[in-house]
Amino acid sequence: MDSTALIETENLTKIYSTGKVEVVALKDVSLSVSEGKFLGVTGPSGSGKSTLMNLLGGLDTPSSGKIKVEARPISELNKEELALYRRFQVGMIFQSFNIVSSYTALENVAFPLLFAGVPKKQREHRAKEVLEKVGLYPRRDHRPAELSGGEQQRVAIARALINRPKILLADEPTGNLDSQTSSQIVQTLAELNRNQGLTVIMISHEESLLRQFAHDVVHLRDGEVIEQENIR
Repeated sequence: MDSTALIETENLTKIYSTGKVEVVALKDVSLSVSEGKFLGVTGPSGSGKSTLMNLLGGLDTPSSGKIKVEARPISELNKEELALYRRFQVGMIFQSFNIVSSYTALENVAFPLLFAGVPKKQREHRAKEVLEKVGLYPRRDHRPAELSGGEQQRVAIARALINRPKILLADEPTGNLDSQTSSQIVQTLAELNRNQGLTVIMISHEESLLRQFAHDVVHLRDGEVIEQENIR
């Protein structure tokens, strides 16, 4: 394994068992992602994209193989250690925005800091900072119903950044958005990658979007890597 990589997987495999039926969601996936890179992952439905993202995010554990982040074996952490990893090392955004409808944008972004024991004044200050980074500071007092889909996804991005993670995992973040807004959201991720040094891994059906912004694109099919392209 490459000791200089920020994220590495080695022969990563995930098998789901339902009764007597076994489904191989991911098979022998080996990847290496350097710090500060933007990696795109694409492939048809059922190719293992979301399974890979859940494993990298510590939401699921592999059946076999290894995941290392900063040379630390994430695939061997216990529940408490995984919770800390999810809280401080990775930020995750999804197709559904998962923001609280009764909270303002600022309150939604600040919310994860409650669990980290950060005082209220500091929570609000940091939330304002990240809303500024995603271009949503003027809308900080608006609730989700008063925001467009793209603005709601920016709230979700800001919330994922609030604990200052090194890695941002984006699982189909443009799936509920129109093409123009989709491009704006991926451009935001690319700017965070370029200006903040944030390592971004994004999965998408929209290969053209990934090719426009990512450094490398991995193609999955039936749980296996069939191609890895260097774009820029």
